[in-house]
Amino acid sequence: VHLVESGGALVQSGGSLRLSCAASGFTFSKYNIKWYRQGPGEGRDWVAIIRADGSTDYAHFVKGRFTGSRDNFKNTVYLQMNRLKSDDSATYYCNVKVAEHPPDGTWGQGTQVTVSS
Repeated sequence: VHLVESGGALVQSGGSLRLSCAASGFTFSKYNIKWYRQGPGEGRDWVAIIRADGSTDYAHFVKGRFTGSRDNFKNTVYLQMNRLKSDDSATYYCNVKVAEHPPDGTWGQGTQVTVSS
């Protein structure tokens, strides 16, 4: 199981970015994929889930601004981030749990998003 995030960048407050998470090593279409983020010196917070059926849910602090989607032909999930704020600055990770171990699933290496005010 392998996940690779991309798309992070430095962007001005109010701007937009689209993150990608490319997956391999498992039957992508059958699994939910989650996005998390971790700011400097902070814990890792759940941001969004893109379920196997395409439905989504979001943390309250991104609801209405972020949109998750998936392309099962490309084995990729996306996180469209609009109206970015400085508080959104963090390393963003995608995560999938395809087996009992590891218990917290498999993580990508992360992609850095920095929002300048």
